[in-house]
Amino acid sequence: MGVRNKKKETLLRLDSKTLDARFLKEIQTGLNCSPFESEAVLDVVKEVYFPFLDEQSVKAPPGKITLIAVRADEPAGKPIFECEKQSVCLTVHRGSEDDRILQEQGPAGFRQARILDLCQEALSQGALLTREDLAYRVFFVSPRTITRDLNILRQTDPDVIIPLRSTVHDIGPVLTHRTRIVHLALEGKTMTQICRMMRHSPQAVNNYLATFVRCVHLKRKDMQVGQIAFLLRRGKALVQQYLDIISECESDKNMSYHLEELLRLGTCSNRGEKSGRRRQHDE
Repeated sequence: MGVRNKKKETLLRLDSKTLDARFLKEIQTGLNCSPFESEAVLDVVKEVYFPFLDEQSVKAPPGKITLIAVRADEPAGKPIFECEKQSVCLTVHRGSEDDRILQEQGPAGFRQARILDLCQEALSQGALLTREDLAYRVFFVSPRTITRDLNILRQTDPDVIIPLRSTVHDIGPVLTHRTRIVHLALEGKTMTQICRMMRHSPQAVNNYLATFVRCVHLKRKDMQVGQIAFLLRRGKALVQQYLDIISECESDKNMSYHLEELLRLGTCSNRGEKSGRRRQHDE
């Protein structure tokens, strides 16, 4: 048996998370093409369409990047090359807040302040980042540096949940992670309470709930699991769990009430919190 070439393996994994690699995977899976045939189709697509695509017209908003990551519902033991991928848009730099962190805490402090939110942001879009994604696609440092950052984050807060692909088993099934947030909203928990309990950013929680709300609307149009999964670009397993939650609401008046509030507002409310803070201030 030959000696493993770890650098080559890393490059192969990174190469499998490109738009070309995702297109080839889709062609091979969806149309049952051979690798040779799918490469030929990709070449034709590039030849026909690419001259008419203005690269300058496709720009990510300031502070954001778009990258290809492994879908969250892919099992942890599955090789990266065989996994389904999808695009995610991540907020790397938030503006003046991150300028201040960089000035006061340096690059290491900046990375440690952003890693958790970036992982949650990717997960809320249905994907899981890896150490290599963070190292080579986001911060341009070594994976060893990212590992040190992760260790510091866990030492600072032992209960912190960092949803990386390598630690998906540590945080439990991804589907349970998402449905737990939906359940909390349907129990009447506010955005602040959910963020504190699940250690998620408001943006990540909003994304989870927005997907659930869209699922409810599609269910009420009598669409089936497969149709909803296709339209939402989510796995059938997640959609089925959301449908089970909708069924729960039918027999629970409290959940039913908060479901209608969720549909009306598009997210969980924070009512009562401002008045609560105002009362504390008055006291």
